[in-house]
Amino acid sequence: MTRYSMVLRGAALAGALLLTGCTAGSGGGGSASSGGKATLTFLTFETPNLDAKYWDAAIARASAKVPGVTIKKLVSPSADRTGYAKQLDSTGQFPDIMIGLNPAGFAESGKLEPWTDKELAAYTEPHANAYDGKVYQLPYAAQATLVYYNKKDFAAAGIDTPPHTYAELLDASAKLKKRGINPFVVGGGGKDSWADMFPLMCTVATDVYKKTPDWLTQRGDDKVKFTDKAFVTAAQKVADLADKGYIDRAGLSRSYADTEQAFRDGKGAMYPMGSWFSASADGKKPSFDTGVFTWPTDQGALALPSGVGGGMTVSSKAPDVQLAKKWAKAFMEDHKSLDAAVKSDGLIIDIKGYTPPDTMGPVYRATVREYRQAQKDDGLVNSFSTESGDGSMPPGLADKAAIGVQKLISGRMTAKQFGAYMDEQWDKATR
Repeated sequence: MTRYSMVLRGAALAGALLLTGCTAGSGGGGSASSGGKATLTFLTFETPNLDAKYWDAAIARASAKVPGVTIKKLVSPSADRTGYAKQLDSTGQFPDIMIGLNPAGFAESGKLEPWTDKELAAYTEPHANAYDGKVYQLPYAAQATLVYYNKKDFAAAGIDTPPHTYAELLDASAKLKKRGINPFVVGGGGKDSWADMFPLMCTVATDVYKKTPDWLTQRGDDKVKFTDKAFVTAAQKVADLADKGYIDRAGLSRSYADTEQAFRDGKGAMYPMGSWFSASADGKKPSFDTGVFTWPTDQGALALPSGVGGGMTVSSKAPDVQLAKKWAKAFMEDHKSLDAAVKSDGLIIDIKGYTPPDTMGPVYRATVREYRQAQKDDGLVNSFSTESGDGSMPPGLADKAAIGVQKLISGRMTAKQFGAYMDEQWDKATR
């Protein structure tokens, strides 16, 4: 799974460069171009679902649409493509084309070529993740944090419909607990500390970003603080859920995989999680029907934490930048490649004219409906700790936030103390 930067921040850099056909290009790219031809390096990754066969076929399809390009495939030795790209850059081997790279740092230092409005015309959110007004990564897909729920548990507790206000969410939690059902499944043990962030992502969306979309930018300008009322209120909601026994504190020791399995095993009725879970829920259906809803605001207006991006970036030093961009777009907009990403990761494709495969299951379709409704109602907001573009978190702060959330949920830190902790960590990260 991609899981955007949530999983990338925990990945280790290990192993050696895997390369098809040649060694990595030097001096910032592949071999020189001539007469509309170029050999370009392409940094990607492999998973059980997106294996070498998938990438080779996708590369071949894009290359057939852009004559003159020869692709040399680089495979990241871990999920952290961004960290690996930095490693390659430090040795003069920065790839020409990359997928799923976090542009932060590379964009500001001039290492990436920006996409023009004309090149972005096919994308639904063309200016997502801009750095100083320029977009460096094709915004081809979205992921969001929603609440997946066990319909059988809801029915047993007498809950007829998903909650539409925060008061209704608390009421549903109380009914579940009274019935002897654990309301929320939340994990985050070991190296998967990022997995404890989902409830806070939701409350920051509803109580901070809905009202102040550029709040994190304002924090960078020292106009707001984590100790301010809005953020402390968001943190207090999470602490209260744990204090009431609606979040099982013992579950915090579970890994990400074990947390998903706990929900599948019926050890909790609600599972705040990224939209990629929809593909998992449809691919391997639990013993119950799974529903999905957006974490509600106090008044019921939509505030769905989400992010758009994940696509191709092109080095400004590629041997033929325009040819590299043309090839990158051909790859990114290929419907067979998009279908594979949807099936494996439950991605919500934000390219105009694209339709997901008819075979996608009910949980994925319900997830997309939630996202599109929020998009229609101007209810999409940033996802706390995974922001990109202008207004991103300083490097390393997301990890510190996850550590703090562990203490917040476990009762070892109050909401006000968590706000003070975040301000302290922000100051350290930006010195």
